[in-house]
Amino acid sequence: MEVKLLDRVRDAVRTRHYSRRTEDAYVHWIRRFIVYHGRRHPNEMGEAEVSSFISALAARGVSASTQNQALSAVLFLYE
Repeated sequence: MEVKLLDRVRDAVRTRHYSRRTEDAYVHWIRRFIVYHGRRHPNEMGEAEVSSFISALAARGVSASTQNQALSAVLFLYE
């Protein structure tokens, strides 16, 4: 049975002993990133899609710290 992407993210976060709130935030932002791009798999996306997602957050007036959190989550995914 294949393990789902977000479950693998949760396992990776827990392996690194991040807090539960960080885990929840990362999963949230990764899910929003995927949904923003029409539910495409992250393997099909790259730097342009990450930049587009963060720019869209900025255009909606999301604070810089929230944008940084979203970027950290997405970068964690690609790590």
